[in-house]
Amino acid sequence: MEPDLFTAAAEDRQEKDPTGSPLAVRMRPRTLDEVVGQQHLLKPGSPLRRLVGEGDGGPAGPSSVFLWGPPGIGKTTLAYVVSQATNKRFVELSAITAGVKEVRSVIDGARRASGGYGKETVLFLDEIHRFSKAQQDSLLPAVENRWVTLIAATTENPYFSVISPLLSRSLLLTLEPLTDDDLRGLLRRALTDARGLAGAVTLPEDTEAHLLRIAGGDARRALTALEAGAGSAISKGEKEITLQTLEESVNRAAVKYDRAGDQHYDVASALIKSIRGSDVDAALHYLARMIEAGEDPRFIARRLMISASEDIGLADPSALQTAVAAAQAVAMIGFPEARITLSQATIALALAPKSNAAYLAIDAALADVRAGLAGPVPPHLRDSHYKGAEKLGHGKGYQYPHDLPGGIAAQQYAPDAVHGKRYYEPTRYGAEARYADVTERVRDRLRGEEPG
Repeated sequence: MEPDLFTAAAEDRQEKDPTGSPLAVRMRPRTLDEVVGQQHLLKPGSPLRRLVGEGDGGPAGPSSVFLWGPPGIGKTTLAYVVSQATNKRFVELSAITAGVKEVRSVIDGARRASGGYGKETVLFLDEIHRFSKAQQDSLLPAVENRWVTLIAATTENPYFSVISPLLSRSLLLTLEPLTDDDLRGLLRRALTDARGLAGAVTLPEDTEAHLLRIAGGDARRALTALEAGAGSAISKGEKEITLQTLEESVNRAAVKYDRAGDQHYDVASALIKSIRGSDVDAALHYLARMIEAGEDPRFIARRLMISASEDIGLADPSALQTAVAAAQAVAMIGFPEARITLSQATIALALAPKSNAAYLAIDAALADVRAGLAGPVPPHLRDSHYKGAEKLGHGKGYQYPHDLPGGIAAQQYAPDAVHGKRYYEPTRYGAEARYADVTERVRDRLRGEEPG
């Protein structure tokens, strides 16, 4: 393995004085079996296990891989494990500091190592989404000809940030967010392991719960906060990390919020009701509580999409577009940046004119259908394109609206059982006022009444 981020000097220092390295570094797994989470990527015969030399791939060598996921869930850790376990030459570059020159130097070295003494090269490239198209192009020959086996890590959607030829020559491995159970196991291991805190302090249940909240699924953040809390406790001569000590050390108050309990639903309900009530400040307060408690940003985005249709509807048709765009952005960027997107959407929805007419309309229609008010489709509306349909009278008498003045045909569309029913009752709020006028005019024309 060639020294880069994981340099020989750093490893030597760590061996001589383990406490000189951050806890997150000391607790970095040494084997794939120590990796927390990502078990869907660690099954026997998986690309990562083949990269560390497990199993015989025969003529099918290990593939280059892209590791995609939010920060702190193990992308660099997996690369580090490969670097420790593989007997291949291992080189690491960061797209933040490296350029085409460095990439070509690694590729040239890989070709020499392969041709000179049969040594394969694994290249770990962190933050590959920061490479330009030209920089990514420089990797193509090496990946295609397997001069190097590429492990590329990215927090951005590779379908948008990585050139297609490079992506098509590699396997895309999506890392899943770490669960509370994953992080809980990691924290407890760090408390007792000789590489970690070696039993110097204990972690009460309430402090552990707060640590999980502020970690937000990020293992690095969890271990950094644990180390800060442990340092404060030890300096005060305490044998356990109290909630107060942890709060003081990380400067972050505990949010009383159980994501699996009533508070989860109460705060989410309060967010939506504040938006419905147009109180933008209250809505932002509840949004902040959900974010601080470690709520899944995708859950929040889903609630906003529902609110856009249920409480705003056609009073502001752009509200749903805003909510959907926010959900898509949140899925791609994650926290912490997603907080800004969720704030923008929450403000837009809270200040939008409100209408629940679409919500009431579909529920009224569903009630009639469930009550048995359905009946056959009128003959003139039935499909008339198949052989024999004409003999059945399908389509007979149908008026094509585009051939008529105004594009509206005075004919029956609903089944007899609900003919004349009015489900949609538009409000006069916002843009829906226009829909209210249009609805009345159209209904009059459908009844055959000429506009006055």
